[in-house]
Amino acid sequence: MDVLLRAANHSIDFKLRRFTRGLPLRGDIGAMSQSGGESVRDPTDLGFDRARLARLKQWMQRYTDTGRWPGGAVLIARHGKLAYFGSAGYADLETKRPWRRDLIARIWSMTKPVTAVALLMLYEETLVHLDDPVEAYLPEFKDMQLLIPGATSLDQTVPVKTKMTIHHLLTHTSGLSLFTGPRLLGEAYAKEALGLAKAYGGLDKMVRRIAELPLEWEPGTRWQYSAGSDVIGRIVEVVSGLTLDKYFAKRIFEPLGMTDTGFSVPDSGISRFPPQYEVFPGGMALNEAPEVSAWRQGKVDTFCGGGGLVGTIDDYWRFAEMLRAGGGLNGERILSSRTLRLAACNHLPGDLAAMATEVWAETQFDGVGFGLLGSVVLDPAKAQISAQVGDYGWGGAAGTFFWVSPVDDMVVILFTQLLPSSAIPVRKELRALVHGALTGA
Repeated sequence: MDVLLRAANHSIDFKLRRFTRGLPLRGDIGAMSQSGGESVRDPTDLGFDRARLARLKQWMQRYTDTGRWPGGAVLIARHGKLAYFGSAGYADLETKRPWRRDLIARIWSMTKPVTAVALLMLYEETLVHLDDPVEAYLPEFKDMQLLIPGATSLDQTVPVKTKMTIHHLLTHTSGLSLFTGPRLLGEAYAKEALGLAKAYGGLDKMVRRIAELPLEWEPGTRWQYSAGSDVIGRIVEVVSGLTLDKYFAKRIFEPLGMTDTGFSVPDSGISRFPPQYEVFPGGMALNEAPEVSAWRQGKVDTFCGGGGLVGTIDDYWRFAEMLRAGGGLNGERILSSRTLRLAACNHLPGDLAAMATEVWAETQFDGVGFGLLGSVVLDPAKAQISAQVGDYGWGGAAGTFFWVSPVDDMVVILFTQLLPSSAIPVRKELRALVHGALTGA
C-alpha cells in the first residue's frame, strides 16, 4: 500500500508541474515461435519498410543509454500478422537482466478496456443497458452529493441533479474522481489508494467507499479521468454473480488464450515479473520490487477494473487483435462487430479539450475524443500526432500503451515499467516511428 500511495503522490506532484471504416469479422493468430509468441513475418509483405522499422530498436536503446527509461518492447501487427517485435534495455537495472518478450508487466489502466469489454458482453445479453442508473445495481450510489464550487472540505456539498449512468462511468463523465483529480477530492482518493489498492478488503468495499465521497461534477457535464472503471467492474460482479477475476478468466482470458494475464503474479511467474521504476529529478529509482510487490499471489483481494491487471505483451496482443478483428479471435466470439463499432467511436459532444477538466490523464485533449474503450483520434492535425482518424486505445501509468487502427488494420503495443507514463514522450514518438515505417496498404 505504501508503494502505491507513494506512486500516487508522486504522480500528483508531477501533474501539478504540467505534465470508419468497417471492421473485419474475425482474426487468426498464426504460427508460434519457440519463445511462445507468434513468429515475425516479412514486414514488407505487410506494408512496412524494414530499415525504417529498425529505427524502433535504436529509439528504445537510446532511452536506455541516456538513463531515461529501464527498457521496454514494441509489438506491431497488421492484417492479423506480426510485422515487428523488438525490445531494448533492461527489465532489471540492478542485475542488467534484458527485457524479454515473455515478461509479465503491470499494465495498470490498460485494464480499463478489458473491463469495458466485460460490461459490453453483459450489454449484448441485455443484462445491462448503457443508460441504466448505477444505483439500480449499486444502491450505495443513491442520493449522491456534489462538491460546491470552491469547497474547502468534503462536507460542503449539495444533492446532485442527474443520476449517474453506466454510460457516464464508461466515458469518464460520471463526476467521480481519482488520485490524479483536483486537489480536495483527488487527495481523498490518494489517501485511501482508491482505484489503486490491491488489498482493500474487496472491490465491493472499495466501491462503497467511492460512493461515500462527493462528486466533482454533475454527471454528464465534464470529462474527468476517474475510478469509473472500478465501479463498472463491481457492476459486472453483481450482474454476473462472479468476482471480476473469475469473470475475466472465464469469459475473456480463457477464450482468447491469455494464459499469463490476471490480477496477481503466481510464484511460478515471479522470475518473469520485472521491477517497476519511477522518474525522479536526475534519473530513475526503484518504485516496487517483484519480491514485495502488491501483485504477488496471495496479497490481492481487490480486483480493480481500472488498473489491476498484469500480463505479457503477447497476451495483450490477443486482446487487441480481437478488437481489431471485430470482436472475434481464432473462432472465439467475444463481442459482435456492431457492438465494437459502437464502443470504438467518440461518445463525447466534441473533443476532450471542449469537455475535460484541467487534470492529468493518459492522453492529450486537443483533437481526441473518448469512446467506451478509450481515447479516439478525431483530428490528427489538431492533436499534432501521426495517426488515422478513428484510431483508438489507451495506456497505463507505468508507460504501457496500445492503439488499434481500423483504417490501417493495425495493432501497436508498447510495454515498459516506468512511472509516470508522461515522464518521456514515448507515445507520440512511437506513433511517428510506426507511421514513418508504413509504405503501403
